[in-house]
This record gives sequence, C-alpha cells and structure tokens, in this order.
Amino acid sequence: MIQGSLVAIVTPMHPDGRIDEAAFRKLIDWHIEQGTDAIVAVGTSGESATLDEKEHCEAISLVVEHVAGRLPVIAGTGANSTSEAIALTACAREAGADACLLVTPYYNKPTQEGLYQHHKAVAAAVDIPQILYNVPGRTAVDMLPETVARIAELDNVIGVKEATGKVERITQIRELCGPDFAIYSGDDATAREAILAGANGDISVTANIAPAAMHAMCAAALAGDRDKAAELDAPLAGLHQKLFLESNPIPVKWAVAEMGMIERGIRLPLTWFADRYHDELRAAMKHAGIL
Repeated sequence: MIQGSLVAIVTPMHPDGRIDEAAFRKLIDWHIEQGTDAIVAVGTSGESATLDEKEHCEAISLVVEHVAGRLPVIAGTGANSTSEAIALTACAREAGADACLLVTPYYNKPTQEGLYQHHKAVAAAVDIPQILYNVPGRTAVDMLPETVARIAELDNVIGVKEATGKVERITQIRELCGPDFAIYSGDDATAREAILAGANGDISVTANIAPAAMHAMCAAALAGDRDKAAELDAPLAGLHQKLFLESNPIPVKWAVAEMGMIERGIRLPLTWFADRYHDELRAAMKHAGIL
C-alpha cells in the first residue's frame, strides 16, 4: 500500500501554455530527492481539465518514464465521460503507471447508482489498481461512504482520495471498507488529523512546495505520534490555507515559479495568480521556511 505524502504535482508550462518537459523532469527529480512518497500526475493540480487526451497520455508517460521506478506513480485518469475515463485509464496502464486516480464525474451530477456504474465500467475495462476521488466542492457530486464501500468490492478498486475535509468521513470509510482499503486525505488542512484517524496518507497540494516537510509530517502521523505531527504541521498551516486564495492550481503554480522551478505558465480558463494575493502567500512560504 502506498503511504505518506503523495504530491499532486503541477504540470510545468511555458508562458504560451506548452508543457515544459525539461522543467517537469527536474521537478520530478527534486521531489524524489526531497522524500516525496509518490507522485500523482495530471490530477487537478496538474491541470487535467485543460489538457487534451493526447497531452494527458503523454504527460503520464513522461512521469512514469522519468521516475523509472524510483517511487510509485499514480495517474489522474478521471473524466465526466465514462468512455473518456476508460481511454485515459488504458493510457496509464500502457504507460506503466502503478495506479490510477479517478475523480467522480463532474458537472453531470450523477446519482450514487450512476457513480457505482461508472466505476464498475472503468474497473471492468482496464486491469489496473484504481483509486476513487471524491471532491464535491469541485464536481458538484458527493460520493457517500456507503457508495465508496460498494465500489470497493470491485477487485481492482484499492482506495479513495477523500477531499471533503471532514475527518469523520475517514472513520466512516475505514469502518465500512476495512483495514486493507487505502484512504488518502485530499485536504491538506485536515490531513494530519485524517491520518491520525486512520488515513494512509495525503494527496497533497502543499507538497508541491514543501515536500520534505509534508513527508515528515505524514510519517509522524502514520507512526501515531500526535505531538510530533502537530509540531511539524504548524509551520505549514498558512500554506494549507493560502494555497487556496484562488482556485487550485493557480496559487501553487505561482509559488513553484516563485521558487524558480517553473516558468509562469498556466492555461485558460485559469489565469496567473492575482498580484493582490502575492504578499499573503509569500509570507506563508517564509513562515514555512521555503523562502
């Protein structure tokens, strides 16, 4: 089971929106050096919604190829069309990803039965470990713990990223799905408490700019050391908040660029981080010891 701090890695881009492959490779190497436990490629933070299917598959392949087995790679392959989710998941399997992360179909607002049938279809079509991803704040649909448990009965569904920020959801899912089902927090602000409550790790935005600190905090929480985890998390608390001053990944791409690791590239309809927020996020980065 993959545990710890799993970075929801940004997709570096040139100012004209083209994917910056050289920067991507350097960023991957840096995360490995810093102790990141796994890379989640082309998820929300990786601008999955602005990449076309060919680019999406190429980005997954780049990450898998460059990581070269040094740590696990989870590919974001969710879509609001079941057929597209199957196609992207097949690409990830062909590329050699260790698992896939599939967001609940967004905008469509499917029923709980629709969510089950969607994931059943993807699981049946592509033989690769699959992780569910519940983020109702972005998708307008909430996958309930009972539905997670039902989908978890499918052979290749191995876990869930729960991004409601409700720690009690972690407890509910653990009780329903048992000890062998992977549960990941998708909310940095509550990740420490989520892990202490039984989650296996955090699929993290903050880890894009503080990978070593997030790895250490998650490791302490996984070891059950509540005091040490709280001590390590305290300097990061500002980042957990300020990285969402505008929609993710707008602030985090600015922060990674501020560290000199990527160019100022993002794709419409996302725009570059507004000037009026720079001082707030920069102060949080300084407090965390990043700048």
